[in-house]
Amino acid sequence: MKLMPKLVVLIAIMMMSSKSFSQTATDTTLIRLDKPIVRLVIKDLIVGDGVKQELFLTQDKVKLLEQKIVFKDSIISNLNTQIFNYKSIIDTRSEQLALSQELSSRLQRDLKKEQIKGKMVAGTGILGILAVLFILK
Repeated sequence: MKLMPKLVVLIAIMMMSSKSFSQTATDTTLIRLDKPIVRLVIKDLIVGDGVKQELFLTQDKVKLLEQKIVFKDSIISNLNTQIFNYKSIIDTRSEQLALSQELSSRLQRDLKKEQIKGKMVAGTGILGILAVLFILK
């Protein structure tokens, strides 16, 4: 407990004996420029700020264009898929049409055969009737 008051006194003495300085007195180096040079520096700073802003705007435009390109690519991909689907539908329809035409021609041939058979049966029936009539007379 006796040590604490001694430390307080020691700290107070050290603080009183140290050098102190103000914040405004620490910078003693000054740079002086002529007015025309200062104006050129200000113009360069303004131009630099404008260029930075233009760069940000250009980067935003590039990002938008990249998004548009991705969007257009997706549209083109979808259209190519649709074209492929339509071509496959057309191929399927043409195959169906060819099959139906083949079946139609087969049916027409079968119909002609059946008509000929029907005529033959009718002719055979007429000949049979004539033969019966000839025999009966």
